Amino acid sequence: SPSLPEYFVVPSSLADQDLKLYSYSFIGRRMPLWSWNHPNGSALVRMANIKDVLQQRRIDQRICNAITRSHPLRSDVYKSDLDKCLPNIQEIQAAHSKLKQLCVNEPFEETEEKWLSSLENTHWLEYIR
Repeated sequence: SPSLPEYFVVPSSLADQDLKLYSYSFIGRRMPLWSWNHPNGSALVRMANIKDVLQQRRIDQRICNAITRSHPLRSDVYKSDLDKCLPNIQEIQAAHSKLKQLCVNEPFEETEEKWLSSLENTHWLEYIR
């Protein structure tokens, strides 16, 4: 995948041929990417959606098993679909635009309560939290 870095970490129990085979199943060939590691062994692994819904469960299970085998405590994988719980890029851009407009057009000193309410309505603080 041209959007992945040249070098990246993958679970050691996944063979190179498995990675090549699985990469074709992911949108944009963006296979799982180990993004962050905590000293307690926890890891953040990002991956794109799997194209073929029929193969999704099988591939997802194999990758999760490989991640579990690579964890020092053999902890189970916790999965979260960030598309469902995070704003998309368009929502973030809209919130930023509203924030810029608010900062340019609304004097804070004159209408503090209205300004704070308008700030809340931009959702900017919620998104950056």
